[in-house]
Amino acid sequence: MSATGIHDFEDMFETAPCGYVVLGTNGRVDLVNKTMLGWTGYPADRMVGKRFSDFLNIAGRVFYETHVAPLLRMQGSFNEFAIDVVRADGKSIQMIVNATERRDDAGKLIFVRLTLIKATDRRRYESQLLRARDEATVSLADERETSELREQFIAVLGHDLRNPLASISAGARILGRDAKTERDHQILAMLQSTVVRMAGLIDNVLDFARGRLGGGITLDRNARAPLEPVLHQVIDELRLSSSGREIVEDYSIDVPVNCDRGRIGQLVSNLVGNALTHGASNEPVRVRVATKDGLFRLSVSNKGEPIPAAAIEKLFEPFFRGTVRASRQGLGLGLHIAAQIAKAHEGTLTVTSTADETRFTFEMPLLADRVIE
Repeated sequence: MSATGIHDFEDMFETAPCGYVVLGTNGRVDLVNKTMLGWTGYPADRMVGKRFSDFLNIAGRVFYETHVAPLLRMQGSFNEFAIDVVRADGKSIQMIVNATERRDDAGKLIFVRLTLIKATDRRRYESQLLRARDEATVSLADERETSELREQFIAVLGHDLRNPLASISAGARILGRDAKTERDHQILAMLQSTVVRMAGLIDNVLDFARGRLGGGITLDRNARAPLEPVLHQVIDELRLSSSGREIVEDYSIDVPVNCDRGRIGQLVSNLVGNALTHGASNEPVRVRVATKDGLFRLSVSNKGEPIPAAAIEKLFEPFFRGTVRASRQGLGLGLHIAAQIAKAHEGTLTVTSTADETRFTFEMPLLADRVIE
């Protein structure tokens, strides 16, 4: 090699962007480049002749002597192990090291070459990843605990609200046997109306909580039990709670309907309740139910002011109530729950609104051949 080539090689070695340390067969430093000396702050004469492990912190020494050195002798190399090198000022510098043995043809060790890279940023990044992982683990555990609390909350809410309401309803029926004056009957009718409305609100809140926090709306489908009596009962309850309002029913169900009858009743209750609230008070609410062309179709219509186009876009969103007089405002969950019930039945709930009529239509495919008890 020419003098120029030797000079270039030495310059590459001394000023490389990584540290170079060459260890003799006795494990002591024979050669160290200027980059490494600059990083550690040692003069060459304070490193040469010392064991490499002398420049490591206690944990690094143990790891190097008990783990790195034995494996290096066994396999001839050891790549990317992390250690902390102690600088001349006593501070530590984090490094990633690659170690390679050089042996002669007879297999005798000649030297060990160490290549060191400053790893402060990398170690910080790894620490951040580990911290993020730990935080995610804790967050997941918290979320599971929160999920369990949510389920308990839903169960307690249903129990603690429904039971007192059932007691009020039963008490009102008992008092109704002894009612004598018109005022007595009016007060009891108001109580029963309030019970029906509160029961609907509780059902909507529970379904919303299950849908958002749990597994969504569940169905108990049955194609054998008749649906029409359930709808009659729901509408009769709404008539009782909306004295003076006319609800017209039209049924044409000529095949079994595979559905969750309770859920369809809830859907009708929400739609009819919405029509009674927003429709013209001097016009009837019309409920039409039919099976035709492989579809089950249920519509609820009313006359009154049309729904603005901007409101229609948000009509099935939770807590959207539109414009309604304060005395009749609810939670704004009725139409949202109705849409979720339609979706659970693999159907759709749509709305059209003109100056002549506002109509909500629920359609789902007839699945009479898929009887689910």
